[in-house]
Parts: sequence; structure tokens; C-alpha cells
Amino acid sequence: MWKGRFAQQTADLVQQIGESISFDWRLYRHDIRGSIAHARAQLTAGLLTQEEFEAIEKGLKEVEGRIERDEFEFSTELEDVHMNIESALTEAIGPAGAKLHTARSRNDQVATDTRLYCRAEIDILAAGIRDLQKALLAQAKTNADVILPAYTHLQRGQPVTVGHHLLAYVEMLERDHSRLLDCQKRLNLSPLGSGALAGSTINLDREAVAEELGFAGVTRNSMDAVSDRDYIAELIFAISLCGVHLSRLSEDLILWCSSEFGFVILSDAHTTGSSLMPQKKNPDVCELTRGKTGRLLGNLTSILVAIKGLPLTYNRDLQEDKEPLFDSIDTLKLTLAVNAEMIAAMQIRPERCRQAASDPMLLATDLADWLVLQGVPFRHAHELVGKAVAKAVESDTPLDQLDLAAVDPAFTASGKALRDDVPENPSEVFNLDRALAARTNPGAPSPVNVSAEVTRWEQRLA
Repeated sequence: MWKGRFAQQTADLVQQIGESISFDWRLYRHDIRGSIAHARAQLTAGLLTQEEFEAIEKGLKEVEGRIERDEFEFSTELEDVHMNIESALTEAIGPAGAKLHTARSRNDQVATDTRLYCRAEIDILAAGIRDLQKALLAQAKTNADVILPAYTHLQRGQPVTVGHHLLAYVEMLERDHSRLLDCQKRLNLSPLGSGALAGSTINLDREAVAEELGFAGVTRNSMDAVSDRDYIAELIFAISLCGVHLSRLSEDLILWCSSEFGFVILSDAHTTGSSLMPQKKNPDVCELTRGKTGRLLGNLTSILVAIKGLPLTYNRDLQEDKEPLFDSIDTLKLTLAVNAEMIAAMQIRPERCRQAASDPMLLATDLADWLVLQGVPFRHAHELVGKAVAKAVESDTPLDQLDLAAVDPAFTASGKALRDDVPENPSEVFNLDRALAARTNPGAPSPVNVSAEVTRWEQRLA
């Protein structure tokens, strides 16, 4: 394609390091679609006859069919998907195929292809997120009232419900879904017609091409258009953060299905055994999800490093954008699908969850709140409950069975509570169901709130 300028063939090692057809072949549908739209603009501009345009359109669709049937042989000597398709077209239809590249460069061509590819893949990723959200929501609904401990620093903190816990991940995934769609809006501009960097003296109708390809408009600066990879970096970031959320979910499930916790049983179909220890049932899907998140973060670093020092406009470094992009998309699609399947099949163990939540220490903060409602300043209340906890630990007595009045007279109800619904006896604080029912503020884990959130999400995801 540049033989007029060069007297020697490209060295074999240069071809090896420069080829991208081994991975960018997957852009073929978008490349062909963009080429047909470009050819139609050439027809409108009088650069092609109707017969030439029809030959190009038919020829490109035949090439597409051959690729889909695995009958097309890609050549590394032709470097990339663009030249492989154009060469096959020209071989099939003759001189008309050689006219196709008029008024465009591989620079704006690849930018168009990758934007079309990213736009389509975002739809698939967004649907995958929805499927996982639905699986989590179904489990949240089934286990809306199952009480278990929530943790800070991996130490038992306060009681929540399984429904409330799982809905936290539904919220995270909703932000991931939103980020993907926001990214899709920003990348949905057509760079085709920007040429190598400065457009062309042969001016085709860029707006008509953009409309045919479903773009919302055209890019406004030719130099930015061919060198911009922000949309790829942004998409990989959104994918990486979604992966981080899946990794956190995986870590919870790894803990929950351990013998020490025992809150969850994962299905045999989504676990593995040991080649040596016959008793083992390993949460490999969770562990692989956690591990693959490292790949996603590595891909994000790769693309950011590749573009951080590039002057305008196109530089060959930008060829390194595709492998991390393709890998990140493939990885997240698979990870979302297998996690949705695993979540749908897992079983929550209500009795084990309730047993773990029965530790009265989980309601120590509720006891401090009770003191506050008796008129004790919170910092003093916190100190008093801390003393009670220390006494319970020292005497190996459950906090709800401790003689609190012996710890401090403040634990004796004065009958002057700040609210009518405050129990006189602090021992009544140590009732799990009552404690959760009292948490009615928006976002809190009362059964009423969790039920309302489940309904809201069912309507939203319907």
C-alpha cells in the first residue's frame, strides 16, 4: 500500500511486530459497514458510478459472508483488517475496489471501526449487568428478612438482612450500567472523513455517513478525531470498576460459603473439587472473578500508559489499544454471565445467618442509642456501653445478660425518655427483629425498607 515510496520489501520481523490482523479481525463487520457508508458518500459526490457502488456493496457483503463462514484467509502481509478486506474486494471486483479508499485514511477508518465496535459491545455488557442485577434481586427478595451480621474491618458490626446486603451490589452495578451508557453517548460521534489528520480536499458528506452508521453526529476536529482514544480508556475504566465490584461480591461469597461462616451453599455446577482432598468444594468462580479483575486493571494501565505521552496526531503506539480493549470486554462479558448463573443457583442458609447475628454485641450501638434517648450525651453513652462491653468480655457474660445497672446507674430507665416508643428496660434493646424494624430511615435495612426497595428494583428492571 506504500510501494511507490519504498524500494525494499518490509522486513519479516517488521511485519511480525506491525501486524494487527491476528486480533483486529474481529472489527470486520464494523469495517465493512463503514466502508459501505463511505462508498455511498462517494456515489453521492460523483466519485463512483451506480454500477461501481453496487459492485462495492455486493463485494463487501460477500467478503463478510466468507469471514462469517470461516472461509476467508487473513494475511499478515496486509497488516490489518482494513487492508485484508480492501484487497479481497479489489481482487473480486477489479478497479472499482481500488477507488474505495478515496478521501479516507486508515487513521479515521480504524477510529470509526472501534467506535462502532465499542458502541455495540456496550449494549451487550449493559445487558449482562442487568442479568446479574436480576439474579441478585431474586435472591434479595427470597431472603429479604433473613438476618445476618454486617461487618467492618471483617469484624461483626451491626445486624442487617441478606436482602439489604445483596441490594448493595445491585446499587453498585447500577452505577456501572450508568457509566457504560454515559461512555456510549460520548463515543457516538463519527470520525470518518477526518482523513489522516487534516481531512481531504475531496469533501464527502460526513453528516450523511454518520447518520447511516447511527452516530449522533460528527467529530469537530480532525486532529483530535484520529488521535482520540479517550473513549477506549473510559470504557476500559468502566469495565475495570465493574470488575472491582464483582471482585468484592466474590470476596463476600468466598467468606460466606466457608465452614467458618456457612451462610451460603454454592451449587455443585459452580464449584470445583480437589485432586487430592476429597472433601473439598471450592468457590472457583468467585476466585477466578477476583483474579481476572487484576487483568482488567492491568489493561486499564496499559491503555493509559500507551497514550500518555503521544503528540498529535496518529502514532503507531495507538495500535496497542485493541488487545486490552478486546480482552477487557471478553473478560467482563464472561464474568458477568457466570456470576449471574451462580448467584441464581446459590442457597442462603437462614439458620446459620441468624445464629451469627444472635451475638448481642451486634446491638451495642443500639444500647448507646437507648441511653441517648434517656438524655445521656452520645459520647458519654458510647463510653458507658464500652465499659459494659469490657465487663461482658472480662466476665465471659453475654452483653444482654449483664447486670447493666451494676456497671452504671445510667442504665436504669428514668422514665423521662425523649420518645414515647423507647422501652423502659434496656434489655429490650437486644431483640434483633425489633432492632431492624426500628431502622426505617431511607437506605436503612428495616424489612419495610428492603421490601420497598425490592419492589422498586423489580419495576426498574422489568
